Amino acid sequence: MLSYQYEAEDVQKKLQEGEAFELMAKKLSTCSSASNGGNLGNIDLRRLDATFAEAAQLLKPQEISPIVRTTFGYHLIKRLS
Repeated sequence: MLSYQYEAEDVQKKLQEGEAFELMAKKLSTCSSASNGGNLGNIDLRRLDATFAEAAQLLKPQEISPIVRTTFGYHLIKRLS
């Protein structure tokens, strides 16, 4: 699991350097949303992992979260609106 944390840290660094979230998601995400640039669409946060949902709710539009660890792995979340 530690190697996934390092991968998330590498992605986070690239995002901070200006890489596009959507392109990084298409290249590196293992989520089914990868082909859509990581876009999960409009979702009911109550249906998500509580840690993920809490982190997503704290974001402002266009903001990217710090690394979020859930039972499903490590995530970087971008709120679109």
